[in-house]
Amino acid sequence: MALTPSNMLPLGTLAPDFKLLNVVDNREKSLEALSSSTATVVMFICNHCPFVKHIQKELVNLANDYLVKGISFVAISSNDVKNYPDDSPEKMKEIAAEFHYPFPYLYDETQDVAKAYQAACTPDFYVFDGSLKCIYRGQLDDSRPGNDIPVTGNDLRAVLDCVLDKKPISQDQKPSIGCNIKWK
Repeated sequence: MALTPSNMLPLGTLAPDFKLLNVVDNREKSLEALSSSTATVVMFICNHCPFVKHIQKELVNLANDYLVKGISFVAISSNDVKNYPDDSPEKMKEIAAEFHYPFPYLYDETQDVAKAYQAACTPDFYVFDGSLKCIYRGQLDDSRPGNDIPVTGNDLRAVLDCVLDKKPISQDQKPSIGCNIKWK
């Protein structure tokens, strides 16, 4: 498993628009339809990556904690499914059901959305404000498979709390680290 860090999209970047298939309900979803006037979390994840598997339960907890506060969450898988069949839309739907994802799980078949966001790894996290400007890009927390640090979501939770409390967000942001996106 190769360690790949986030590319760290420049803060202030407008969220690239998209319209992708939500594998959970088999309907296309757009950024406009999924975004929140408070904040929107866009996560690039996949099924087979050990870094994503390590944090899956916390992703669900985090989303459940903040969806009720008006923050929206979107998960996107952009991996090449020909060479990584565990990341196919059918398997994505199974994982979403198994873990009770409270957010849409979108399939980026062309990989154009991952490229537009400059996503590099899974997991890769972005937070956009109510105007869809990037206010955070980076890690969930310091936990990684095998480092014995508990998965808490502290980094992302701190950002979302600042949004809700209308406090400034630190520009000292650590890149996420995970498996590289499996490009075609």
